[in-house]
Amino acid sequence: MSSTSDVVETAGAVAPVALIGADVGGTYARLGWAELVPGKPIEIRDFRKYACAEHPSLAAILRDYMQSLQQQTVLPPVRHAVVAIAGLLDGDTLLNTNLAWPVSLAATQRDAGLERLELINDFVAVAQAMPHVDRNTLHRICGHDDESTGPALVLGPGTGLGVALRLGAGNNPSVLPSEAGHAALAANTALERDVVQLLSQRYEHIDNERVLSGPGLMALYACLCELRGAAVRWRDPAELVAASRGGDLLARESIQAFCGWMGSLAGDLALTFGVRAVYLTGGVAGHLAAELHDGTFQRRFWSKGALSPALRQVPVWRVDHGELGVLGALAWHADRLGAGLSNNATGA
Repeated sequence: MSSTSDVVETAGAVAPVALIGADVGGTYARLGWAELVPGKPIEIRDFRKYACAEHPSLAAILRDYMQSLQQQTVLPPVRHAVVAIAGLLDGDTLLNTNLAWPVSLAATQRDAGLERLELINDFVAVAQAMPHVDRNTLHRICGHDDESTGPALVLGPGTGLGVALRLGAGNNPSVLPSEAGHAALAANTALERDVVQLLSQRYEHIDNERVLSGPGLMALYACLCELRGAAVRWRDPAELVAASRGGDLLARESIQAFCGWMGSLAGDLALTFGVRAVYLTGGVAGHLAAELHDGTFQRRFWSKGALSPALRQVPVWRVDHGELGVLGALAWHADRLGAGLSNNATGA
């Protein structure tokens, strides 16, 4: 991670910066690049998607992408990357339970052939992207149909469960990373208590992403099969969603339970932080677009006793944007350029 500033002053103005933005999760890595010009919209170019398991390292993916850019002779070499990645940076090592390979910051920068490499938390990037997304990518689930400038919660079920809190707006907004996905899962219904009881026979710690993620959805379905005395038929979220929409009652019950549980957690976090808006992102939220809007999520989001009226004022948006993490990585850097800040080392 570089601490050297690449904010170039030219006659009092900040010069454009060419930068690779990457969004790396447990299943896919998404990359794009942009020429960042303060005050102008971010335009993602040459967007590509990589299956992480098909590549030996993060460095290999970055190197492949850089080589693809170098083949386009109209482009100058791009040697600086900001990577939004799930986990926590402990010294030089990224701590993460969902990635296909270990990540060393220094080794990745060296092996990829980068002059600078910065790692930021993946959901810090997602929170950073929110002011840059088009309005037509936002689909309201519940609450008022407006966009607040106050604190905003961003959470997204994917390979894991990402959570971040955006505290401000404008140049250099403050974003608080969170590992709420690894906090203990709270059960609020008889069915949820039965599921937690089953999971507790297998795991010492049952965290939120044990259920509220892509793999978690399948774990929830397996628990319901066990509770109902049925055989497991479906093996991934896409199959489960298709089965639910095709009339499979157990698949439907599993997805409704998932959406309700997600609504309950979102409401808990909204109350905890006093947020003015909630944004749902991630691959699972995309798969469950129709189900998240059918009322199950909303009822549990609002079901907070005496404070339910306060949550009815909070808009919850589902964000439909396939390049959100890449946009956020680029926006994280662009906001600092716009504020005239140097690029200080930042941990994931």
